Amino acid sequence: MAETFAKDTSGRSKKDWLLALSVLLIGLIVAHLGVSMFLTAALGTDTFTVFIQGLSLSFQKMTGTSFPSVGAVHVAVLCLIMAVMFFTTKGYIKPGTVICAFCGGPIIDFFNWLITPFCNESSPMYIRMPVMLLGCIVLSLGMSIVINSQAGTGPNDLIAIVISDKLQRIQFRFVRMGCDIFFVVIGFILGGVVGVGTIAAAFLTGPLVQFWLPKTKSLIQKLPYR
Repeated sequence: MAETFAKDTSGRSKKDWLLALSVLLIGLIVAHLGVSMFLTAALGTDTFTVFIQGLSLSFQKMTGTSFPSVGAVHVAVLCLIMAVMFFTTKGYIKPGTVICAFCGGPIIDFFNWLITPFCNESSPMYIRMPVMLLGCIVLSLGMSIVINSQAGTGPNDLIAIVISDKLQRIQFRFVRMGCDIFFVVIGFILGGVVGVGTIAAAFLTGPLVQFWLPKTKSLIQKLPYR
């Protein structure tokens, strides 16, 4: 049977929450280092971004303008997901969910600034390909830390987590792969750009997150919070 991710955290003290959110922030930084490695390799965007890009282009065609931007659609969709899950699920929307939704961008911008001089679309493929693959590994490690912090996780990542909990008998990696492939297919149909990195992310992220989950969980469980 698949692991259940939802946990009742109503009994946490302020100290427990501070420690839990600190763990989440560490995971968020690690995850977005992976995202930046993935993006600077310039071999395709991540699966959710393809979906957002497709939505943005569709709305732009409808309005005949350059509005809404990818960033505006991204924020709107994340807020919509949070709102829907807040009213339809219990135990998933937590303070860390809001942190993930609004703090990820600046972290990515910082790492992009740091990594771009060493890896960008002009770099040779023998640099870009390993950086992209390593980015998937680092992203998945960070995601597992965020999930195991039990302080909340990104709204888009919650989709796979909630579905996995509801289905129970299907392992998380397969649910995550299914969600990623869904985002890619719909995004591509709507006009989003798909690259080799997008395909790699769709098929590697789920299995890699499941690989890291028990390892980071065993470490986090040693911390003095519940």
